[in-house]
Parts: sequence; structure tokens; C-alpha cells
Amino acid sequence: MTLDNAGDLYGAATSGDGAVFQLTPNGNTWTSNVLYSFFNGSQGSAPTGGLIFDAGGNLYGTTNIGGPNNGGTVFELVRSGNQWTLNTLYAFSSTGAGPVGPTSTLVMDAGGNLYGTTLLEGDFGQGSVFKLTHSNGNWTLTTLHSFTGGADGGRPWGQVVLAPDGTIYGTATTGGSRTVGSCYLHLGCGVAFAITP
Repeated sequence: MTLDNAGDLYGAATSGDGAVFQLTPNGNTWTSNVLYSFFNGSQGSAPTGGLIFDAGGNLYGTTNIGGPNNGGTVFELVRSGNQWTLNTLYAFSSTGAGPVGPTSTLVMDAGGNLYGTTLLEGDFGQGSVFKLTHSNGNWTLTTLHSFTGGADGGRPWGQVVLAPDGTIYGTATTGGSRTVGSCYLHLGCGVAFAITP
């Protein structure tokens, strides 16, 4: 969930194809409002991460599957009065390995660039850390790291943290040097990582 200056809460629901909603306090109760419903997966499906605002009050989020390439999306919801319009900023491609796209909340830097992770996308099918750069109305994706599932980890799930010097910190759920029996599918216990500029 994320909070705006008026005290309203915003979140995403994954059931069905998913939806983005707003909760407005009304005395001791809350009023719900669906801002956008994903339908048939054409603009993404299963929004798994949280939402973030930009300085203009627009919302940004991710879907784990669906979209034009069936690999999940990064999207923007633009407000005009009481209406919200969805723009797909980037569509990932499916590898056929199940949900491959973003699963975590995005991070925005001071320049308006977006950072996030994918679960099974990337050069080795073990997930990636990406940056989306906005220029002249277009968004360009740069893969900052493709995980191998080995010592560098694999399947990053959580949100990354962006340090003032540009270093990106995060965690991956598999890989690394520990492979004790309690680890997920014996693929390693995961790692904490840093990506330096």
C-alpha cells in the first residue's frame, strides 16, 4: 500500500486479472474505488508489487504476467480529474517458464528513472535487475544484471534499494554458496547483492 497527501491508500489486487484500487477514509470506515481493472491480460495481469507516486501524482506499478508479450509489464496510471488512464511503459517477453516478469515495487530516482526486478526473465532465465529511462516520451529498458542462479543468486523477488551514490541493493531468493536441504528446491539459499554504477 502507498499513501497520498490526503490520507488515501492505494494498492493492487492480484485475484482474477487484478486491479488497482483506492481506499478513502470516511469517519470510522473506508470507501473503496477501483481505479483500473486489468482485463484478459492484454495490458498485463496479476499486479504483484506495490505502487509508487511521481511528483505529478501519477501511479507506477508492475504486473507479473500478461501484456502484449505475456511476460508482465511496467505500467503508469495517469490521473485526469476522477479518471485514470493506463499506459504500458514496457512489456517483458515470456520464456515459457511460468510467471517471469516483475514482482516487486518499483523505485524511482530523482531523475524519474524506474528500477525493479524480474523473477525469471533475463539472459539466463533466473531474473534480472532493470532500469527504465524516460526520454522524449519513450521509455528505454537497460538490464543492469542478469542473474545466473549460481554464486550471484537467482529469482530476485523483493524491492531494490537505491543508495545516494547510485549503488543498488537487493536480495535474491535462490543461488549463492549455501545449498542446505531446507533451501527452495535445493537451488541455494539466496543472496544479498549490490550493483555498483
